[in-house]
Amino acid sequence: MAELDRSASPHPAGVGAAGLAARSVRSYLSPSFHRYEPMLYLAFAGGCTLFVACRFYAAVKLQTLYAYAWARPDLYQFFARERVLGSWSAPLDDVFIHFDFAREAARGHPFQWSEGAGYSSGGTSLLYPFVLALGYVLGFRKLELMAWAAIIACVGVFGLLVAARRLCAGLPPAVSYLFPPGLLCVGALDWSLFSGMEVAFFLALWGGALIAWDDLSAAARAPERALGKPAALLGAWGATLVATRPEGAAALIVLAASAVWLARARGLREVFRLLALTGGPAVCVLLAHGLANRLLTGESSAAGALVKLELNHPFLTPKGVWDAWLFHLKYQILRVTQYHFADVAAFGWIVWALAAVPLFCTATRRVGLVLWASVLSWLMIVALNGQVRWQNERYTMPAVAWLLLSAGLGLGTLLSRAARSRTRSNVLGAALALLTTGGFVFHQIPRFRQQIWFFGRAARNILDQHLTAGALIRQDPALRSKRVLVGDAGAIPYASDVPALDVIGLGGFHGLPFARATRIGIAAALELIERIPQAERPDLLAIYPSWWGDFPIWFGTRVAQVPVRGNVICGGTSKVLYRPHWDALDQSGVPFSLRPGERIVDSVDQADLVSEREHGYTLSEKHVGFVFMKLLENPSRPREDLWDAARLVPPGVTETFRLGHLPPEKPLTLLIRSAPTVATEFDIWFSDRLAGHVQLHPNDGWLETRVTLPAPHADRVTVVFGGGAGERALFQIWAVATP
Repeated sequence: MAELDRSASPHPAGVGAAGLAARSVRSYLSPSFHRYEPMLYLAFAGGCTLFVACRFYAAVKLQTLYAYAWARPDLYQFFARERVLGSWSAPLDDVFIHFDFAREAARGHPFQWSEGAGYSSGGTSLLYPFVLALGYVLGFRKLELMAWAAIIACVGVFGLLVAARRLCAGLPPAVSYLFPPGLLCVGALDWSLFSGMEVAFFLALWGGALIAWDDLSAAARAPERALGKPAALLGAWGATLVATRPEGAAALIVLAASAVWLARARGLREVFRLLALTGGPAVCVLLAHGLANRLLTGESSAAGALVKLELNHPFLTPKGVWDAWLFHLKYQILRVTQYHFADVAAFGWIVWALAAVPLFCTATRRVGLVLWASVLSWLMIVALNGQVRWQNERYTMPAVAWLLLSAGLGLGTLLSRAARSRTRSNVLGAALALLTTGGFVFHQIPRFRQQIWFFGRAARNILDQHLTAGALIRQDPALRSKRVLVGDAGAIPYASDVPALDVIGLGGFHGLPFARATRIGIAAALELIERIPQAERPDLLAIYPSWWGDFPIWFGTRVAQVPVRGNVICGGTSKVLYRPHWDALDQSGVPFSLRPGERIVDSVDQADLVSEREHGYTLSEKHVGFVFMKLLENPSRPREDLWDAARLVPPGVTETFRLGHLPPEKPLTLLIRSAPTVATEFDIWFSDRLAGHVQLHPNDGWLETRVTLPAPHADRVTVVFGGGAGERALFQIWAVATP
């Protein structure tokens, strides 16, 4: 009877009332919880994103609104009334380069940096300025465009966190809740994410590519499923990746190769088709960009690559490039680990240890390999950038984000294993992971606070100096300009809304190769300014004088300066404004020793990259030919100065160039301008035969040596200046036709 009653009871034997109630609640809540759990994650990820973003942007408000209004009430009231400054700023001048491109795009001039400058390849991102331009069209004007950039950053970070859940396949959903705090706990990464640069937008696009990669991988595991659509979707995301940052090609290769590898059993033809679908759009973007650069600027490489990559350094040998690459690779790893991750260097390595855990677990190994391959490939590509040490290591931050995602995945793996199987080894592993994570967080907190302060102070520095200088140019009648020359192409043109010339070359100006010229010296950039018509030359300089040697002394008259207080980001303590005088350039291209009746038929201007390219000017050795300049009295106009630039040619090095438009049956006269400080001599080879010999003696001023050569018997010939016993510097060479 008792057995019958027990079997009839609705409660299993050995289960108390409390246990039954708990199980009933779990069974009742489970469907609802699983249904709404994704919404809980979205709320958690969004809350973490907004919390951190508000901490950083509050620092900007504190430094630029309250502190600035207290320290400079006179200027603040003026600028606030004119709605030039307001309370927004950005911690990097490079942010305003994007803003410049965005404003021009919104005005109907895509890929133009400054009004009237023409196509520019100097933007570090093709796509991001158009996203900013949308905000400009919507009404985010002047510095309020930074508010739009902040919205993009928050949405981008949130999108990345949503996509990151795909990394947790095979693990409990609770593991994904480690990603928001794990990704956002490092202040240096947050600094870049919310700076207004394209980092957050790029990582959001990578998140989209990650989802497409996961879908393609799942389809590749199922033999009956077609792979064309998911592969094409990954290819589309990949195209946006490289359009945002060309370095994204490495991350795309990792995703595409790892997904296509799963489909290798379907045959070689299918593998090539999938590779074309996943990588073809990105390749088309890169080729189209390179072709446009070539047609519109004469260089396939973007201006940013010419300015920043050590591969394009004119005076670095292959060994020098290799040594620089190794230095920058090591620098990134040690700087991030021993400084940005923790205030005590040893605790920074905890991130790397946790990030390695997914590589040793079957469920996470494939995802871990993808993240690690993305990290390492990014670090190796960025190591080519000679400016990787500046701007708070922002170039390295995508790799930091992937490393932190891998670390969060590693911590979640250890905790989930301990929860699933409470063996001693699993419990000890989880406990050790929690303990070391706590140590990392404790030693990251000072760095996090420091980065918040640094973010606000850097934004105030840009406001104090660059934006203030730009606003003064726009507002002060004494500083009005038709075109301003700048040495950092960002906030000054944006705040002034005045056409500009970026002497570094990122802005671009009518296809003139400023990016390559300034890389070899300011003298080569001045040779290009000489080519600009007088009416279009800059009539105001806004530069750091310490960057440019004699240039501001020889060509500028100081009219104002804009200091910065507590500088942590600007290139100098004062931005100095000069009124330039270009008179010394006007007669540079004309020989002062030209005789009556003689006419110039062709000329080669050393250090002028356009002239050198047109005449095939080369040196017999690479990585030599430093450029310098002189400003001396004009022999034909004693009251005026004559400026010119030259290449310094080492002993034994020959110069080769072409001359055209020559009268074939008449002797050819060369005029060779120099200003020798030591005696030197060299042979002249003309049409493959020795045709002359030149001796130069030290001279206190300009010297133009006249050399008569045999009739060329052709209208185009090659001339070789042989290597001399000493170094020489020739400024210009003219081919002169005599009466």
